[in-house]
Parts: sequence; C-alpha cells; structure tokens
Amino acid sequence: QVQVVESGGGLVQAGGSLRLSCAASGSIFSINAMGWYRQAPGKQREKVAIISKVGSTNYGDSVKGRFTISRDNAKNTVYLQMNSLKPEDTAVYYCNVGVSWGSIVNDYWGQGTQVTVSS
Repeated sequence: QVQVVESGGGLVQAGGSLRLSCAASGSIFSINAMGWYRQAPGKQREKVAIISKVGSTNYGDSVKGRFTISRDNAKNTVYLQMNSLKPEDTAVYYCNVGVSWGSIVNDYWGQGTQVTVSS
C-alpha cells in the first residue's frame, strides 16, 4: 500500500502565494513522475504541473510563469509553489504519484487539499 498526503492548502488573497506539499509513504520501490491536478466545482479535473524523476517539468497553460513544481526524491515529496494567485485558481488540488516495482506500475492519489483565492 502507498499513502499520499497533501498539505498546505488554505485561504489566500488574490496576488498572494501558497506552497503545497505532498508526501508519499508505504510500500514504495521507486517513484516515477509526480504531479498536481485540480478540480473546481462544476469543472473537470485538470493538470496543473508534472515533474519527472529526473526533474523535467510540464505545466498547464493557465499556470505557466506563476507556479513552480519541485521534488525531493530523498523525502518522496513533491511541492507546488503558487505565486500571483487568482480567484480562478480556487479548486481542490490533488497530488498524483507514480510508483513502480520493476515492471509493475501504479499511480496513487492524495485526498486533496482546498485552495481558495479571494478577490
């Protein structure tokens, strides 16, 4: 079993910053890509940012230049630094972790953390 736990969500005013953390633990042999996704009420879940095991990144168009994803492989942790926040960033943010055991691959989701940006 693998556990994925996010933290760092909360309330912030437009233009402010917030830093999310996500830690994976449990029966992990190797972590591959890690990423952040978000879902606002009435909308589909969308990609925010993804980071590979070696540090290459990919961002959703709406957050480019404002958000930065990073990881600490020794801690099995991924971070999302969110700057210049906008009300439209309000959503539940979910962490996704890809885990492999040789040829066996699975991905795991955290429970989500609420981010609310006030105007």
